[in-house]
Formats: sequence, structure tokens, C-alpha cells
Amino acid sequence: QVQLVESGGGLVQPGGSLRLSCAASGLTFSSYAMRWYRQAPGKERELVAGISPAGARTNYADSVKGRFTISRDNGKNTVYLQMNSLKAEDTGVYYCYAVLFQTQYWGQGTQVTVSS
Repeated sequence: QVQLVESGGGLVQPGGSLRLSCAASGLTFSSYAMRWYRQAPGKERELVAGISPAGARTNYADSVKGRFTISRDNGKNTVYLQMNSLKAEDTGVYYCYAVLFQTQYWGQGTQVTVSS
């Protein structure tokens, strides 16, 4: 059974930092591209960042470039999202996503709230 379990969300003040983790099990993690999505209240889910299976390539939404960093540790079956200089508009539920051709899996999400 495949599981993607996110952690690290919480309440943070504007300008602060959080590090999200997504621990994967039940799949050959190093074969999957990994992405982080987020969904704000009343809005559609959007792609935040992605990383290739070996970690050589990354991509980011324009809104987070220079502030967020995606990384992965294939030895630990874990993908990370380091979020710095957080803004109120970064608030939402953050989801981990794994994809290999037509096979895809979602995590359950972790809440990030940026507020003073």
C-alpha cells in the first residue's frame, strides 16, 4: 500500500520559515517525480514545486521562486519543501504528489497558515 505522509505544517508569522516533509512508503521512491501542490480556501489546487526522480531538475511556481526550495533524499524516501520569507498568500493545505507515467499518488495534506 502506497502512503505519502506530509508533516511540518503549522502557524507561522509573515517573514518566517517552515520546512515540510513528505515520507513515502510502498513505492520505488527513486523512480518517481515528486511535486508539492497547495490549495488555498476557495481556490483551485496549484503546483508549487517539482523535482525529478534523481533530484537533478527542479521547477517552481513564479510566486515562490527565490523563497521556496524543493529537495529529496532517496535514501530516506522523503521529499522536502523549505519555505522562507513566508507571506499571507502562502496559506493553504500543502499536498505531496508522486508521479511515474500514468501512476500517481497524493498525500493527505498539511495545513500551513501564515498570519500575525
